[in-house]
Amino acid sequence: MGSYLNIGNAGFESMRKGVYVDKTGLISIINRTLGTADKLTCVSRPRRFGKSFAAKMLCAYYDKSCDSRALFEELEISKDDSFETYLNKYDVIYLDITGFISRAFVKKEMSKVVENIQDDVINELAKAYPEVERQKDLPEMIYQVSQAAGQKFIFIIDEWDALFREAGDDRFLLDSYIQLLRGLFKDSGKTDKMIEAVYMTGILPIKRYGSQSAVSDFREYTMLKPKRLAEYVGFTEPEVVGLCEKYGVDFSEMKHWYDGYSFSRLKSVYNPNSVMEAVKNDEFGSYWVRTETYESLKIYIDLDEDGLKEAIVQMLGGAHVPVDTDTFQNDMTNTKRKDDVLTLLIHLGYLAYDSVKKTTYIPNEEVRQEFVRAVVAGRHTEVAKLIQSSDNLLRQTLAMEEDEVAAAIEEAHKAGASPLYYNNEESLRGTIRFAYISCVDEFVKIEEMPSGHGYADVVFIPKKGSDMPVLLIELKWNKTDAGAIRQIKDRDYPHGWKEYGGDILMVGINYDEKSKKHTCKIEKYREQFG
Repeated sequence: MGSYLNIGNAGFESMRKGVYVDKTGLISIINRTLGTADKLTCVSRPRRFGKSFAAKMLCAYYDKSCDSRALFEELEISKDDSFETYLNKYDVIYLDITGFISRAFVKKEMSKVVENIQDDVINELAKAYPEVERQKDLPEMIYQVSQAAGQKFIFIIDEWDALFREAGDDRFLLDSYIQLLRGLFKDSGKTDKMIEAVYMTGILPIKRYGSQSAVSDFREYTMLKPKRLAEYVGFTEPEVVGLCEKYGVDFSEMKHWYDGYSFSRLKSVYNPNSVMEAVKNDEFGSYWVRTETYESLKIYIDLDEDGLKEAIVQMLGGAHVPVDTDTFQNDMTNTKRKDDVLTLLIHLGYLAYDSVKKTTYIPNEEVRQEFVRAVVAGRHTEVAKLIQSSDNLLRQTLAMEEDEVAAAIEEAHKAGASPLYYNNEESLRGTIRFAYISCVDEFVKIEEMPSGHGYADVVFIPKKGSDMPVLLIELKWNKTDAGAIRQIKDRDYPHGWKEYGGDILMVGINYDEKSKKHTCKIEKYREQFG
């Protein structure tokens, strides 16, 4: 076993010994591509979304230098017809591009990354196949070995695009890297004769890189379009339910913290790394975001692209905002428009994407907290001030301080709404979402909730174990706050909490379009539930 050629199954073996979720169904999908026109696969995912785990799993399955039967025989792949056919049958070359970059950086030899990749892999091939004449060029060495051995290679490349992120200004280095990839995967005369399959991972999609001619033949699976690999982006809800039952973890809290990613084929996907950490530590918190500094997020949301501030405000309040993902150039520097920034954040995992409605949103509590930290420390001072004021607003609402609540809502409305949409009922609803952002810590927010004889506009329901009252908010436009309270009573909206047993605060908020003034009336619901 080597460092690059046939690295063995130790990585996957260690995964099996810990908290484990069976994702071996991915192997059967890759098996169907072996030796076909679809044999080149590129998967782009955020950091800490299981890319390296999948790479180690594939190495363990295909690597002919080890016997991995015991590791797989009770898993999903063992039931697939292709299991025996390809198990431990190939020479596998595994390249972790970030590893090469790290070693070159320490030695202050970044310009030699591509040279080191070629030399290191060629050295291992020469030791494993001494009968093959050593070549200076890796693609040629691979070709000569495959011809001599009568077998094709499987390549597994982790973080293939790391060089573009870390050395984007070194055109000579990147051109050398492109030529290497071209020689391996786009030489029509040799690629089909020496490559059985490639599984390549990255952070961003690849089709619009300047390097597209080197990797254009790859089948891409992205955070926008994961297609048949959707269930392998993260953990599915049944998988998370199973983990929670096995390890005695509160599923509702797990969902609140780490769910929220959604695809056309799968509506509920969880951040896998964070779920695993929560299970291991028996504690909920921000695990994924701690792997990065908040600076990366802050840089992008500090940009003054048109409408970006309003979009952030609305999303912090729980809204889904429209996004055009087609203009994004698939790199981290050419973010020329608001939609480019939002699309980049989708690929980085800070936002989720609804492909049907073409909207984006903050997926869960873990990411929401990171957004709040980044905004408070960033340059959007108006938004930061309102976030910091949200605690006061909640306190004022609970104290039934009507004038103070109205003033706070008015400030939130001014800061969070574009002038074009200020006089808009959805703008007011978005303002409520954002102004009460502190409520997410102790409440569950539901909009248009069926109750009594109608639908309550916004309801904040205390989480289990909280002694907070239910907040029932009714919004009016060019009417009166008293009318809002009257509607709550007339339509018996509190009926839905008959079994709650705690207090209910009825909050009526009216916006006058002509005066641009907000008024508020708050009453405690007096009926005593038995």
